[in-house]
Amino acid sequence: MIAEASYAPKQAGGRFDLGHRAAAQAIAQADAVISLTTADTECLRPLLASPDRLSVLRPFVEPPRPRDGIADRAALAHSLDLNPDVPWLLAVGMMRGGDKQRSFRILARALERLGSHDWRLLVVGDGPRRTCVEESFGALPPGRIRFLGALPPDRLAACYAASDLMVWPAINEAYGMALLEAQAAGLPVIAGRTGGVPDIVRDGNTGLLTTIGDEAAFADAITALLADPDRRKGLGAQAARIAAAEHSFNGAAQTLDTVLRRVTGMP
Repeated sequence: MIAEASYAPKQAGGRFDLGHRAAAQAIAQADAVISLTTADTECLRPLLASPDRLSVLRPFVEPPRPRDGIADRAALAHSLDLNPDVPWLLAVGMMRGGDKQRSFRILARALERLGSHDWRLLVVGDGPRRTCVEESFGALPPGRIRFLGALPPDRLAACYAASDLMVWPAINEAYGMALLEAQAAGLPVIAGRTGGVPDIVRDGNTGLLTTIGDEAAFADAITALLADPDRRKGLGAQAARIAAAEHSFNGAAQTLDTVLRRVTGMP
């Protein structure tokens, strides 16, 4: 049984070909293969002799504990010297090189395009490229951004509850657990359309998706939701509803139970 299976045909014949072929053999021989995203599922299906060996398990999160978003916002406004009367954007990501750093860079450039709109950005995350990430936002007006570092779960939950919009370009993101956590807390999301992100963020329903790496389109999406608080609230409410209905621990347990009973022959 293989959980969170992934297979990339583009690796065939390349420098990872040995591991690529070994992965294909293991997947083909498995009694059960569990995929977490539509993109992975489409690549895995041709490897399996029987389609019933493949199951889809939606990424899942623990239900968020009830929070008082108004109180969380007031507390953060006081501690971080933030204006509570303007929209708060939230970005959550590890500050390492490669795609994560590129995502932060695209976010910074998108924010530079927002013109006269007033907003504040909370950035949660840390890592070896933190200095480089912070420098990426250097062209923005002073006082607009708060870098909070890595936060424990309760403080991160307070940021989700207090913010107005999650913004993350998601360059080559597998699916993005922070995006799912945000939506479970009722926070609408703007993200790049890549990998499994469309399985997490329902474009036009729980948030907005833009072409990966397109900073102008990302800026336009932010502008649209900054200008429409009612739409933000509607997307957030739908995000919380869908996360609870389709990305819960109970739903994941039921899916795994079904797979295990089939593989083991248990009734």
